[in-house]
Amino acid sequence: MGIQKDRIRLNVGGKIFETTVTTLANAGRNSLFGAMFDDNWNFQFKNSDEYFIDRNPACFAVLLDLLRTGELCIPANIPEKLLYREALFYGLLDHIRSAKWGQFDGNRLRHSKSVMGRAPGDGTAIRAGPDGGCCVAHGSMVHVYDWMLEEHPPIHLDYQRVNDVGWIDPGNIVISACERLGRGDGGMGLFSSSTGELRSKFQVTHDNQVKSYTAGALGFSSDYRIFASCKGRSNEYGIGVWDQITGKQIDFFYEPSGWSLGDADKLQWLQGTNCLMVATWFPRKDNCYISLLDFREKRMVWSWSDMGAPVTADGRRVRDAIAMEENSSICVVNEYEGLGFMDLRSRAASVRWSSRSRLMEGKMPDEACYPKLALHEGQLFSSMNDSISVFCGPDWVLTSRLRKSYAGSICDFSIGGDRLFALHSEENVFDIWETPSPPII
Repeated sequence: MGIQKDRIRLNVGGKIFETTVTTLANAGRNSLFGAMFDDNWNFQFKNSDEYFIDRNPACFAVLLDLLRTGELCIPANIPEKLLYREALFYGLLDHIRSAKWGQFDGNRLRHSKSVMGRAPGDGTAIRAGPDGGCCVAHGSMVHVYDWMLEEHPPIHLDYQRVNDVGWIDPGNIVISACERLGRGDGGMGLFSSSTGELRSKFQVTHDNQVKSYTAGALGFSSDYRIFASCKGRSNEYGIGVWDQITGKQIDFFYEPSGWSLGDADKLQWLQGTNCLMVATWFPRKDNCYISLLDFREKRMVWSWSDMGAPVTADGRRVRDAIAMEENSSICVVNEYEGLGFMDLRSRAASVRWSSRSRLMEGKMPDEACYPKLALHEGQLFSSMNDSISVFCGPDWVLTSRLRKSYAGSICDFSIGGDRLFALHSEENVFDIWETPSPPII
């Protein structure tokens, strides 16, 4: 880069700051200061000039020090919300986030904060946003929090129960909900994460007619498709597909006889195989069904079910599943956090339970929050009761456990924006876990 090391004077709110164009270049191309450079990172203005910026000088001093050192030191007399507002003006929010917490690592996570929910005992799901915020579904409402954990106006669905939530980007959320008979409501909608405004609805058409339906589990692909399990009143059972940009329905995979797609608990897009994993389990259904759908050929390319298999004495019923493409396998978990694995390369796959991963002995607690699974950057996460276990390595050995709040079992958790969010059942408290930022040497 053609960066000169010349000094530059900035007048911020009447206070003079001297720095170098090299320091300003650390702000990056998408910042206010990045606009001062040409395509070759040459400063476009005369260095003898003084540039006036009509903003808060105390906050600017903190942000300038961040660009110089990479460290964030906030004086006690500066409210963090005020500093974040100024960072947003300069285009430095990413620098703030990077300084406050580091790159995600399940084995180095530390509890950062706990937030009390609004509707005790009614938590449905928590979803991490791409920028470090999150949203929490409670009955017919969704509460949205930005990365500073400031709550935005909640989203009300007029007594329609929320089934799933997913982020399109930091500004948009997709919500799936139950149909209300006689109202024609339900289905899916795209909402603003900042205002709660309904921006568009996703419709299902069958025989060239628009149908009302209940939307369940959501899934998203990297080529801007949205997937949802759907239940209609006649034959609209299966997986619907919509274009994320236009909102138009582009495909529908109808449920085969004797299988379960419309009641799915989980959808996961597999980029490498270009297939969608669809999983349904007890108690939504009496049996567990897991399948891979190829929408190009409209066929089920892999499937497994415990239908007809006897329930084992120790209660090894599948409660969650996640596909691991690098290992060509699907991981499942039972009530006791016993991990099991199925080979996707085998047409007659069976569950191989891993005894070394089993942490719990005896019965499930009275409060039935079943285990959940997540996979992130080669690390496997499993919730059980009030803690989350981290498994690593080719044999998925237990390496860490996360446990903090005393608000009951974890009913859901989610990873995104370099944070882990864990939603507890009793008081709807959710915990935020972060990896400490590396020390500056």
